[in-house]
Amino acid sequence: MADSTPSLPDRLIAHLDMDAFYASVELLRYPELKGMPVVVGGRRAHTPQLRADGTREFYKLQDYTGRGVVTTSTYPARALGVFSAMGLMKAALLAPQAILLPADFEAYRHYSRLFKAAVREMAPVVEDRGIDEIYIDLTDVPGVRDPVGHDPLGGVRSLARDIKNSVFSATGLTCSIGVTPNKLLSKIASELDKPDGLTVLTMDDLPTRIWPLPVRRINGIGPKAGARLNELGIETVGQLAQAPQELLSQHFGPGYSVWLHQAAWGLDDRPVVTYSEPVSISRETTFERDLHAKRDRAELSSIFTALCEQLSSDLQRKGYQGRTIGIKLRFEGFRTVTRDLTLDAPVQDAASIRQAAGQCLKRVDLTQRLRLLGVRVGKLSRPGTEEPGRKTRRAGASAGGAAGAAAQSGPVPETLPLFD
Repeated sequence: MADSTPSLPDRLIAHLDMDAFYASVELLRYPELKGMPVVVGGRRAHTPQLRADGTREFYKLQDYTGRGVVTTSTYPARALGVFSAMGLMKAALLAPQAILLPADFEAYRHYSRLFKAAVREMAPVVEDRGIDEIYIDLTDVPGVRDPVGHDPLGGVRSLARDIKNSVFSATGLTCSIGVTPNKLLSKIASELDKPDGLTVLTMDDLPTRIWPLPVRRINGIGPKAGARLNELGIETVGQLAQAPQELLSQHFGPGYSVWLHQAAWGLDDRPVVTYSEPVSISRETTFERDLHAKRDRAELSSIFTALCEQLSSDLQRKGYQGRTIGIKLRFEGFRTVTRDLTLDAPVQDAASIRQAAGQCLKRVDLTQRLRLLGVRVGKLSRPGTEEPGRKTRRAGASAGGAAGAAAQSGPVPETLPLFD
């Protein structure tokens, strides 16, 4: 008689995802909001006010005016249809009585460091995927392959449970963990039993737990590919697994079609990467109202300066400098424009970043009103490792003397003309 118990895979990869991370951090600060629909995404003006009796007065989503977006929401708010990236005005129509809180990214980064440190104490091979999620290679962690009773996966479950408990002890926050033979399946598994979930799957579970899911649940199938698959009658992962390779290749090309087929069968051999250099570092902001380069010049210049200073601080904190300075502009109608400039030498200070970004700005038609402004630094290097003798360049033209000015250090000139 065949043994029906699951066999332990060669690799054991976990994906840990903090539950409604930003909102959960806010609930630590405001425990009286636990169990209520809460939306994070307001301005500083929406900071709760302390009353004379010691209680707090919170802003409601119905009080919001502007065009900001939801950063995150608690699960009760999600039950009302309010999700990340939704416009706050639209969210107010769905959940007018939901509590609105401003985002506090310093606090979120603090708790991010805490939960990651807690995980690394138990399983050191960790791939950082963002402020609220990580991959963990559990393959060689002591005890993970020890069965518990008749359960060959008992050691896996026990270790994952201990990691969850350690994260909670360090932060007071819950997380969801999916453990499977690879990163692709673990990313899906961590979402299956949220919040505070623990899901352990082997390849034997593919038909029952993965194949019934919509194709969009596979990380790497975006809205356009998902819609095209649906048009072909392929709505679930299982249907994708059974789709003829010729059909996929015809509609998605040879490379992506092969990946689609492999992903549907849960095949993924990517390693857990413990360290990688960033390609670029950026800062951007969306305005509460459209701003015009002429009529709102002072306000735009102030915002531009602040972005460059924040970006400079990010570079210094992370130990990077960069040679390519770029800008990103989004106009009314959602038209997005980017420009960049590559300097002779890498820079890190705010004055140099702002000077070079200002040169990029001069190459953009600013007659339309703006809704977003961003600044980026690319071609990153560590101080002392840059290559000498580079030429300043930009797409389609010579940068001329602008690059030399951009490479100078010093405080940000408050009267530097921009938006003119």
